[in-house]
Amino acid sequence: MIRDIYLDNSATTRPYDEVIHYINYINKNIYGNPSSLHTKGSEAERLIKKARETIANTIGVDTKEIVFTSGGTESNNLAIRGYLEANPRKGRHIITSQIEHPSILELFKYLEPNGYKVDYIGVGKDGIINLDELKNKINKETSLISIMHINNEIGSIQPIEEVAKIKNSLNREACLHVDCVQSYGKMKISPKKMSIDMISISSHKIHGPKGAGALFVNKGVKIKPIIIGGGQEALLRSGTENITGIAGFGLAAETIHKSMETNNSKVLALKNLFIEKLKENIETTKFISSESASPYILNVSLGRLRSEVLLHHLEEKNIFVSTGSACSSRKNLHSHVLKAVGIETCDIEGAVRFSFSEFNTEEDINDTIEALKNIVPKIQISRGGKR
Repeated sequence: MIRDIYLDNSATTRPYDEVIHYINYINKNIYGNPSSLHTKGSEAERLIKKARETIANTIGVDTKEIVFTSGGTESNNLAIRGYLEANPRKGRHIITSQIEHPSILELFKYLEPNGYKVDYIGVGKDGIINLDELKNKINKETSLISIMHINNEIGSIQPIEEVAKIKNSLNREACLHVDCVQSYGKMKISPKKMSIDMISISSHKIHGPKGAGALFVNKGVKIKPIIIGGGQEALLRSGTENITGIAGFGLAAETIHKSMETNNSKVLALKNLFIEKLKENIETTKFISSESASPYILNVSLGRLRSEVLLHHLEEKNIFVSTGSACSSRKNLHSHVLKAVGIETCDIEGAVRFSFSEFNTEEDINDTIEALKNIVPKIQISRGGKR
């Protein structure tokens, strides 16, 4: 049997074996509704409490500041819509960047015709936001700023602490939300020390189950629920809790944080090896991700070819990669992120994202390079030769 080579870890990750065993045990044995007053309900409630404590500890916050959600998209929506609806007098000006995840950008676009002035901060070729532009845009009417920590397509790492300093110097009352979906479990995050008011995180990006996420809401920050019902999650997120998802999320968070530094070193070495091999073997390679990008993400353009064609050729060899964000790739649109950093259309069409995890090996890298050496020239020739 040919083994899978999975290099699409920014889209989702393979769950840890211990997480799979844990959630299977819970499904079979701890199936009570945590709102029920009997023993089965109490058992389920204790699992939620344990996961909440674990996740709160990983970012140095109080358990009361963690709200469980269904994932990063819901966390982002709850943070932004929840804050704006709860604080209408704070102002009608909101700020984000041009390279945010669709769950942020589409929401901001929705808010524009509904009474909000929106500024989309530009980025440089390295994918880092223009801090001078940010300084010029913040004013007394700015109520919320949302900037992602690590970009999901090119891996650029935003200077969040500098963003917070700028915000505090110009409008301390404005709320700072950070999408940490791609950084949680891969970088040390301390929202209190970094002056962040809210952060969004997700389970399936750190080898946990899908369908679970969390929002940190700093004490004193008021938000309104966007899902109304039974009042679970301190009245902020109604609906019977996803016990297996939340408990599995907690175990995944505990596991990944124990080995975070080791994982980072291993993944960085694999990424550097991959870069070296690409330079040696694929002469048409253009590197889109900058050298300062996250070790977990590498975006490259491999020449005059269609990345979707390359993706399917690699899939035939059980190598799995991505053409960009999994949340927008099905729309067949050119990446807004690559456009924002100034990548030419022909290079966008040939752009592929390789994203790594602790499960990857040097053998994965070497085998992927061998596959690319065979595939890339063939599909370039089919479109009129190499450039």
